[in-house]
Amino acid sequence: MRAEAIIACAEKEAADIFQKIDETEFENQKRVVAAFSNNRVSTRHFAPTYGYGYSDIGRDTFESVFAEAMFCEAAIARLHILSGTHAIYMALDGLLNSNDTIVFATGVPYDTLKTAIEHERSFKSRGVNCVTVDLLENGNIDVECVLHAVKSTNARIVYVQRSRGYSWRNSILPGEMEGLFSAVRNISQDIITFVDNCYGEFVCDVEPTCFGADIIAGSMIKNPGGGFAPTGGYIAGKEKLIEQLEHRLTAPAIGREIGSYAGSYLPLYQGLFMAPHATAQALKTAVLFSKAFELMNLETSPKSDSIRSDIVQAVKFKDEKSLVRFCQVVQSVSPIDAFAIPEPSDMPGYEHKVIMAAGTFVQGATIELSADGPIRPPYTAYIQGALTYSHGKYAALKCVESLLEG
Repeated sequence: MRAEAIIACAEKEAADIFQKIDETEFENQKRVVAAFSNNRVSTRHFAPTYGYGYSDIGRDTFESVFAEAMFCEAAIARLHILSGTHAIYMALDGLLNSNDTIVFATGVPYDTLKTAIEHERSFKSRGVNCVTVDLLENGNIDVECVLHAVKSTNARIVYVQRSRGYSWRNSILPGEMEGLFSAVRNISQDIITFVDNCYGEFVCDVEPTCFGADIIAGSMIKNPGGGFAPTGGYIAGKEKLIEQLEHRLTAPAIGREIGSYAGSYLPLYQGLFMAPHATAQALKTAVLFSKAFELMNLETSPKSDSIRSDIVQAVKFKDEKSLVRFCQVVQSVSPIDAFAIPEPSDMPGYEHKVIMAAGTFVQGATIELSADGPIRPPYTAYIQGALTYSHGKYAALKCVESLLEG
């Protein structure tokens, strides 16, 4: 089959899946619009502030809108948080006391967070114990083993990574977390349930906070930034915990009261408004890639007809050369730096060299089309994003053409 025929066939077979994605987008858009309306957002909230930023109505209102959109009591959603890893680490650092234990219920965490928590100046320096429980062979959380770890260590935090990261596993649906969180509550109401929500926001019409998560955290330049947010991260959840964490954001007794931004807050508001649509476009792109690769007998995860909890699509290649070539093709159809030829290189926080294709308007914005992967067997590319399905479709077409050419 020619590349055009493969893409046409993939689109036809994915039509019912695309319709379900549209239905989820509609539910999420209704919720976001309601959050804007309930918080009486107006153009005055876009104005910049300077200095300490006391009484910054744009900042404070955005956090209220964000919290409501994510089914949370409160949120810290700011440009001062530099990445999803920064948001997650800041939250964990603020919640863990000396000699506490955190149980990672979904296996070894994502590379950058793993590196951060293992650093000599990190949690271990004050005696925090980190216990990792692997997922079951079917990809589900091993609730029994997690509960055993919680009881035997008197754990302070139970941590779930929603997305696959650089792992060949299914992402965890919000509803699939409920059994674990409920069982943890039966042990103690004081144990904090924490979800790394990166890549998962607005993929479903619910979030982990609907099923017992106390805290969720992630990046503003992924799903919730809608392709507009210039930087930033968020921590959201129970009010009492956000009040505790705000002192890690700035300083004790100052908390959320300061933090100006000399640029306009418009990109944050507009990005959150666009987030349900941008996420839906990314999901359709992921489904198209998966279906097209299936038609070419490549191994993909998730399968095109799987129920998804993140925007990430993984595909295995036979060797390093094939992985690198795939990412180079994605770079070549990017709007920014299409002329660049990515090569594997060392990156801060990663154990192996990484190949990254990311010709994005906002550096590192994985809600925009990108593809990357660690240079280690099995040679797997992780595709995510696409602000428009048309761009995602064009990239898929060019990737299929490259694969057909060998």
